[in-house]
Amino acid sequence: MFKPKRLISALSAAVLALGLLAGCGQSPSGSRPDAAPQEDTIQVVATIFPLYDWARQVIGEVPGVELTWLQDTGVDMHSYQPTAQDMLRVSSCDLFLYIGGTSDSWVEDALAEAVNPAMQTVSMLEQLGSQARLEELAEGMQAEDHEGHSHDEEAEYDEHIWLSLRNAQLLVGAIADALGQLDPDHAQAYADHAAAYCRQLEALDADYQAAVDAGTVDTLLFGDRFPFRYLVEDYGLDYYAAFPGCSAETEASFETIAFLAGKVDQLGLPAVLTIENSDQRVAQTIVQNTADRSAAILTIDSMQAVNAGDVEAGVSYLSLMEQNLDVLRQALGCAA
Repeated sequence: MFKPKRLISALSAAVLALGLLAGCGQSPSGSRPDAAPQEDTIQVVATIFPLYDWARQVIGEVPGVELTWLQDTGVDMHSYQPTAQDMLRVSSCDLFLYIGGTSDSWVEDALAEAVNPAMQTVSMLEQLGSQARLEELAEGMQAEDHEGHSHDEEAEYDEHIWLSLRNAQLLVGAIADALGQLDPDHAQAYADHAAAYCRQLEALDADYQAAVDAGTVDTLLFGDRFPFRYLVEDYGLDYYAAFPGCSAETEASFETIAFLAGKVDQLGLPAVLTIENSDQRVAQTIVQNTADRSAAILTIDSMQAVNAGDVEAGVSYLSLMEQNLDVLRQALGCAA
């Protein structure tokens, strides 16, 4: 069950106050028009960049569909707080695409205020079903230390489902199915677009597998948060990391640093990985505590800081996964 935790939001009242005074959608380019959308336009709202980009590929040039990307400023999904306007967009759309994990705890309030009785929602974690993974505290990983926090609490699902190309294929299909139900006249177009896009995803997946097969090591080590569990499980890779994927920690303990530095030496790892927007201090400290201090520090993109300007400049889900493949090849010691 992936029902978000209840979050009593003051924004609900604001949504009611706004009513129909604000428009619901944004164009696929990321702009937010002031004019209200046409009544016969299908309004699709996606929370985060990968879902937005997948939907954009499925929609293609089909007319009469307006796609909104809520978190288009580059804010991390774990710290995102919806505005009243965001809540209104969700409450009045036709199709809402979201992850469905703890970072979407606000969604319950938004859906409770829905003014469209025919709204369809697609929770990506629900679509994955048994393929969804719980957050895990791997060996050497530093747990978050919250005052009053019990480590015996119920485990939460790992939300970073988009970092698996295999998950992406399944979820693109789910988006196409939902659009086809809303818009039967264009159902075949959505299915065709999804199939063409999934062929690209499948080809890139094969490239990832080839890189893993060609690597001289089979372990990734992160001096940072670790949102790539779905990716490493796809290819049978081992991993070590300073913090779990949803952690807000930035200061690693001496024990964590020593453990990870020891693993770099023991396994002969050529690189320590960080994610985008990292200050790399933990990674640098790990490398400084290895025997020869020669490991490279590489950045792999978890797509949690992409903004509308990046998309306008040509960034896409596929382009970032291709970029990550180049990083992976280096981290696995593939021949140049």
